[in-house]
Amino acid sequence: MDHSKLNLGELEGIQLLRNRIRTAEIPPSTLDESINICTWNIRHWGQKKRKRFSLHCIAEIFFQFDLIAVTELRRNIAELKYVLDLLGPYWRVVFSDYTADAGGNRERIAFVYDSRAVAFTGLAAESDGPRTKNKDTGEWVPDFNWWRKPYIASFRAGHFDFILLAVHLQWGTTAGRKKELEALAEWVSTFQKDEYRIDRDIIALGDFNIPSYRSKLYRAVTKHGLKAPTSILNLEHGSNLMKDKRYDQILHHPTVTGSVFSEHGGVVDFYKGNHKPFKPYKNLSKTKFTYELSDHLPLWVQLDLDVEDEQLDQLIAKRKN
Repeated sequence: MDHSKLNLGELEGIQLLRNRIRTAEIPPSTLDESINICTWNIRHWGQKKRKRFSLHCIAEIFFQFDLIAVTELRRNIAELKYVLDLLGPYWRVVFSDYTADAGGNRERIAFVYDSRAVAFTGLAAESDGPRTKNKDTGEWVPDFNWWRKPYIASFRAGHFDFILLAVHLQWGTTAGRKKELEALAEWVSTFQKDEYRIDRDIIALGDFNIPSYRSKLYRAVTKHGLKAPTSILNLEHGSNLMKDKRYDQILHHPTVTGSVFSEHGGVVDFYKGNHKPFKPYKNLSKTKFTYELSDHLPLWVQLDLDVEDEQLDQLIAKRKN
């Protein structure tokens, strides 16, 4: 990655960031055998101009993974394009349009990926909930309205085809958030039962605004079988800067995705309790720092793509039935 335009303090900051990334112990991925995926809420990215150094830091973090779901991306995507240029010619992005009203916070969702490891296979859409016909007007109206619609896209890595469903659920009242989480659980369950969907392997990820795994909010989203993989459930800490909340999630349905989730997963703690050691940030308050990098830490897992034996077992079971 080309950091040649950075000054000495910025270069030393990149060096410090790399050292902090190493403590996450992210195993390298292997072409057609494994991929590393990540979800990261980057605070109000595109709302105000960030430091050049911050964009280089974001690129360094992206570079650790093969596929990143980015939430809280705002209307202006110029800085995203700058980061893609830093990453190099193999990197691609699929992103949603933004929700224009204040309720949606004018946010997009983006999937950034290394095309050498992951291929986009054509499906990209916002998810709509079920609709009911109004008897009086004849119109079909949604039964449920998302604050920000979940965004789905289809990918292939090795022999594994899958769909990412990324969300940034509402932060308002607990009751409203619980309703969104229950609607999401229902949507995934209905999607997976539909034989004409292009794939049933759904990985739901993003900012769910769930405080803990003991919360009724986590129970709401897992009511139809979704759950966090063991590598995430076993983490001793969350992905906010204080590491005491589980706002960010990576969820799957084990009976559908099978053993594709490896034992590797965690967070990238670029904060380490103090941003001041980064020279470009030494005069910033913690709040202002969160608008340069984020108030969320990236949450990641490694997927094991060697699923041919499992696929063969499934085919044999179908023939026997």
